[in-house]
Amino acid sequence: MPEDDERRMHLTGWRVPALLAVAGGLLGVLLTNSLSGLPPLPWSAIPTLLLLALAEGYTAGRTRRRIRRDPGTEPIQPLSAARLVALAKASALFASLMMGFFAGMALSVSDTLVLPTHWRVFLTALGTALSAGLLLAAALYLEYACRIPDDEDGDDPPGVT
Repeated sequence: MPEDDERRMHLTGWRVPALLAVAGGLLGVLLTNSLSGLPPLPWSAIPTLLLLALAEGYTAGRTRRRIRRDPGTEPIQPLSAARLVALAKASALFASLMMGFFAGMALSVSDTLVLPTHWRVFLTALGTALSAGLLLAAALYLEYACRIPDDEDGDDPPGVT
């Protein structure tokens, strides 16, 4: 049985996203400090990440109700749940890296906010980092929502193991 526990998928936790956020932050600071002139950042990443976070949060709520077999919902197919877990894990890793990168950029230009270009880069980078943080939260919630609930009664529906 210990072999089965090793092959089981576990929740992402906080260590890997924190490590990726720190690595992204260092990369953002290094890249910003190595450039002689800052290019303007596209603001379109902010609504894109917010829409992704909204979609994953909504999907997490629906998935949790379907896995718990709330009245009025149909059971979710196991392959669909596995795909949602893969999406959640990938989104969590991407979001933590982007959150750190853009927070590092914002931190790097925060001491020179008198320049209009740096002010725009700061606001865009900070907004993108916050949007990536919301995507990270939604991805972790989606991953949590895909867990199979503990069996309290001991009587599973037919065909469920």
